[in-house]
Amino acid sequence: MDWTSPDGAIRLIRGDCLQVLPALDRVDLVFGSPPYEDARTYGIEFCLRDEDWVAWMTRVVRASLEACRGLVGFVVEGRTRNHRWSATPALLMADLHRAGVHLRKPPLYRRDGIPGSGGPDWLKNHYEFIVCATNGGRLPWSDNTAMGHPCRFKHGGAMSNRHQDGTRKNAKGAAYSRERRRDGTRQVRAYYPPPLANPGNIIDCGAGGGGHLGSDLAHENEAPFPEALAEFFIRSFCPPGGTVLDPFSGSGTTVAVAHRFGRRAIGIDIRESQIAIAKRRVEAELALHPLFTREKDGP
Repeated sequence: MDWTSPDGAIRLIRGDCLQVLPALDRVDLVFGSPPYEDARTYGIEFCLRDEDWVAWMTRVVRASLEACRGLVGFVVEGRTRNHRWSATPALLMADLHRAGVHLRKPPLYRRDGIPGSGGPDWLKNHYEFIVCATNGGRLPWSDNTAMGHPCRFKHGGAMSNRHQDGTRKNAKGAAYSRERRRDGTRQVRAYYPPPLANPGNIIDCGAGGGGHLGSDLAHENEAPFPEALAEFFIRSFCPPGGTVLDPFSGSGTTVAVAHRFGRRAIGIDIRESQIAIAKRRVEAELALHPLFTREKDGP
């Protein structure tokens, strides 16, 4: 069961993403979350783990890059069995890097782990990796302060970070603290804080589950993530009017949030039940935000 919203901005496609992706026009952002190895069967007996999961996800990331002109980001996590972590997020990044894929330093999704988790001798999990890849070079579009905030500290004077040789950038008499103008005179470089601070690469959505995901329909999927996480990537890395793709759309979090912030979206899921839930989710979103506009952004 495929479905397109009445305004044409949202498409839901039932199928295996590895088969669907090659047939799509290029999108501006890919963002979603695949199964975490065999943590859930999803009713289809999904059972990939360890190196088999890494090999499968490597194919998914590379197929996503073929379909995307911008950022590809996937929230991923390994599994702990018999007091040993599978390290599959790290192994995935290593395999992608060795294959020549351009990775960006992975942001961390800060979440609230289940109280009492971590086993008898370890720590409960407060974060998950977001593996981020591109086709190389500067991103064709980004707004890395879209989710920023006013600077927390007052201007403290000239920069004081260190050069490679260990000297301070603003040390008295240091040649490195000055630049030569075209007329031959020198000027001291100074730091001026921006209107909005870059939010950084630890993304804190305030909660990890319970009733804090943004939609009651999210709980009809076995492994949802909060709307705030999708919003962060959509507003930061997809231009207004652009297209977001989620290859594992589940209950439709990414596609619903994309529409809310003036982006088009495509959701792919292998299960008809999830396409039906996502359709209900988008229809509820359309009831609240019926018009699609290329210029819409912000809360």
